[in-house]
Amino acid sequence: MYPVPKNAYIAKILVPVVYGCEQKSAIHAAHSIAGDENVLLTGFIYIPEDQSLSTAAVDARKLRLTLKKLYKVKRGDKWAQVNVSHKPWDELVNIVKREDIDLLLLEWPCHFEALKTSVAEVFSQAPCNIAIVNQHIGANIRNVLIPIRGGPYAELSLRIALSIHNSNKAQISSLHLFSNNVTRDQDAAFKGVDRVLKNLPEIKREEVVTDDPINAVFEAAKKHDLLILGASARPTDEVPSIGPVAERIMQESQHGVIVVKTKLPYEINPASEEAGQTAISVLVDKWFAENTFHANEFADLKYLLSLKQKQNVTISLALPALNEEETVGRVIRTIRNVLMQRVPLLDEIVLIDSNSNDRTRQIAEKIGVPVHIHQKILPNYGSRKGKGEALWKSLYCTRGDIIIWVDTDIVNIHPRFIYGLIGPLLLRPEIDFVKGFYRRPLKVGNKMQAGGGGRVTELTARPLLNLFYPELSGMVQPLSGEYGGRRKVLEQLPFFSGYGVEIGLLIDMLERFGLSSIAQVDLQERVHHNQPLDALGKMSFAIIQAVIRKLEGRYGQSMLENINKTMKLIRYEQERFFLDIEEIAERERPPMIEIPEYQNNRE
Repeated sequence: MYPVPKNAYIAKILVPVVYGCEQKSAIHAAHSIAGDENVLLTGFIYIPEDQSLSTAAVDARKLRLTLKKLYKVKRGDKWAQVNVSHKPWDELVNIVKREDIDLLLLEWPCHFEALKTSVAEVFSQAPCNIAIVNQHIGANIRNVLIPIRGGPYAELSLRIALSIHNSNKAQISSLHLFSNNVTRDQDAAFKGVDRVLKNLPEIKREEVVTDDPINAVFEAAKKHDLLILGASARPTDEVPSIGPVAERIMQESQHGVIVVKTKLPYEINPASEEAGQTAISVLVDKWFAENTFHANEFADLKYLLSLKQKQNVTISLALPALNEEETVGRVIRTIRNVLMQRVPLLDEIVLIDSNSNDRTRQIAEKIGVPVHIHQKILPNYGSRKGKGEALWKSLYCTRGDIIIWVDTDIVNIHPRFIYGLIGPLLLRPEIDFVKGFYRRPLKVGNKMQAGGGGRVTELTARPLLNLFYPELSGMVQPLSGEYGGRRKVLEQLPFFSGYGVEIGLLIDMLERFGLSSIAQVDLQERVHHNQPLDALGKMSFAIIQAVIRKLEGRYGQSMLENINKTMKLIRYEQERFFLDIEEIAERERPPMIEIPEYQNNRE
């Protein structure tokens, strides 16, 4: 359903093997970045136009033998190919396009001389991302330095460095150079990339104040095996080059150097915050690949139980409910039978009812599950409408170190909805918060549309996150009602009382604990009763308010004071329609840890 990329950084590299050019450094770099399986080598021989191509027959045979020795894995005959050409660069461009290459790796200066091309031509006609290496890259790269400010090629530099980190376990350090005239707060471009680096703990950060950036980079590079930096960012109407800093370092450094340039022309101001934020896609890809799970990975309940016992943690399941008599009984029995009686993974199940006027509470009580009416919990703080209020108060009613929330309207309930969420928390101690995602069939008339559900997610929540919190753009279903986390974290977070609770918790998790503290799990398919369109409109209205509230906190500015919190709804009645007004004001509850009654209850 939602495939996780095998390589979140660089999938396929092409290195031209040119007759008469040693290119060992380029090959070492390629294997360090992408591993043996993802490096393609193909041979090239240049013949002047006044000579017959047939004169290269002997050299072509020698080059095929070279290719055979260079390949570390068996690939068949496809890439045991040598291209003899009057225009080898044009031939290489065609191969890059045909084979869908992610990164073309060229060694300077030998590849440029042998392919009869220049840096200007390569950069102006770049068929894919380009990396130019010097002749000092070895087979064993132990530490990497990235001088990074947040320019146009920061994203590619980070991808290459993280790939080397994964392949070689190399240590990565970032270097940010400040001038004496510019403070951290004034450096707009770095603000963007700073958000990325904060969420990449594997990168050690170094900062230097200097008015001589070239020598500062030279001095820092002496302590590292490899330096990765971006080419000069220039407007599209100027002659492209690697830039004076990169060119001098490439010529003079005795350590490995890689200079990178992305395929597409760059039209964003390199000094802007937007430039730095382009590197967020690296962060999101990395997170998606490493922190996206499938419920089937945790189907071995005995193994999960052993992890739980070893870590000496308790787990609570809180079930928010409002008029769910049709489904609540089956939800409770299914979960209790498997996850309490058969395998004691759960320590308690609690129903948090929002004053249902059907038989929801009676059904749960008859089964033997403790029932709490959220309007009667912590009465000194009053009562608000909304699911978020029930979730906030469930912290007070439960005792587990881990708390899982699952809606009670699920028609196709299965234990995977719970153990799928518990699994990452037991498997990875650095994960504090887990969201579920799934296919949501939508019933239209008498037919089911397989992917028709989740309309508010796709039309409101995900666009807002992409705009204002792009680190969270990899969340498949940020509004899903199946999620959970560690009490020590959840009790520190404020809770919106209404529809904004899910997106509010997600944003706070990101800003307070970092992207790596969040995971998501594929729970396969969820069948439930879909809401009418007017209800979805109210949900969207509340979610937009919640996001604006979080942005106010980030920027320290009030935006909702003068924003309307009443929504005009269009009502249809027989042959007429009219406007109806409903107040939808998202309000937050404080972190539960700040409530004295909660503190006393936990002692």
